[in-house]
Amino acid sequence: MPYDPELRGNGCPVFKKCGGCQLQNLTYPEQLDFKQGRAIALLGRFGHVSRIIGMEEPYHYRCKVQAAFVRSRGGVLSGVYQSGSGRVVPVDSCMIEDEVCGAVVVTVRDLMKRFNIRPWDGRSGVLRHVLVRRGLYSGEVMAVLVTRTAQLPSKNAFVAELIRLRPEITTVVQNINADPLPLSLGKENVALFGRGHIVDELLGRTFRISPDSFYQVNPAMTRTLYSTALDFLELKGTEHVLDAYCGTGTIGILAAGKAKKVTGVEFNADAVRDAKWNARENGIENIEFFRGDAAAFMEGMAKSGERPDALIMDPPRAGASARFLRAVAAAAPEKIAYVSCEPETLARDLAVLTRSGYRVRRIQPVDMFPHTRHLETVVSMTKN
Repeated sequence: MPYDPELRGNGCPVFKKCGGCQLQNLTYPEQLDFKQGRAIALLGRFGHVSRIIGMEEPYHYRCKVQAAFVRSRGGVLSGVYQSGSGRVVPVDSCMIEDEVCGAVVVTVRDLMKRFNIRPWDGRSGVLRHVLVRRGLYSGEVMAVLVTRTAQLPSKNAFVAELIRLRPEITTVVQNINADPLPLSLGKENVALFGRGHIVDELLGRTFRISPDSFYQVNPAMTRTLYSTALDFLELKGTEHVLDAYCGTGTIGILAAGKAKKVTGVEFNADAVRDAKWNARENGIENIEFFRGDAAAFMEGMAKSGERPDALIMDPPRAGASARFLRAVAAAAPEKIAYVSCEPETLARDLAVLTRSGYRVRRIQPVDMFPHTRHLETVVSMTKN
């Protein structure tokens, strides 16, 4: 849709039912003001909070879409889980989801009726949900069919018809998941069409995106977020950079061109596999990836006397653990770039780090998730 900065929540027919976009009752400029105020309230005691960076076109930015299925009198409904409940809100088109991904979801839903594939309802059925990912710059599309067991009726015919109707799809994967947790993925992936993953480009580098890879869902603003983090580090080409919580190695690979050496640490084995592939694909030779706990890894570095010159930390929403923050103090890197997706836990962690001898230099909020309360922030810190 054309960007209208004055558009409020009545632009979405399920705004009040869904609960996913908590700020659609505000215009986009008002949303940015709200988030700026929240950042200042939580982080202002540590230093000046720069003006939040917003999107030019704050619609249809999510290149990762998940949809649940439920039975209805007319067949099958697809949609999202209502915030705070297990009820599925039917959605055909979402204002923040990528339109190509949304169209694939609708096609999968319509084909379920044609091929008599029933949604899993907790007792019977086959298809739990669908996950669709698109490379914003490559245009590649992956559809992941999440099933309760390996059985998928008329599998080959279903996939063939899906590809015929949606030729933009470059790979179809069946993920087998018996876990009752909604919208979760299992460990087993079977490529039914294509190579089982897609690739996308970010700041001149190529990255592989598997069904369960962590990859920012707003690629357009990821450029801004990661560029800010790297700028804050002010790398000179002589530093050893540690990328904690490295995921598939995105930030570390981008930093490798500006550093002497980069070490990435990640607990998820599949993410480490993708990180190593990404490094090889981009011809990066001055980076190593290790599977393990980031806190334990840093403790080992401190005991051996090896100290990173710079640290990139991008922890989950819960923030860094107390053990990790103690390990940072022991390893004592000169510079830190903290990428946060939750300002409350960021404020908690900054309080610990400043007591450990670090000074906050810059605070930059970035609006990665327009129309929601979520707020990403990059903080630059140096050792006193």
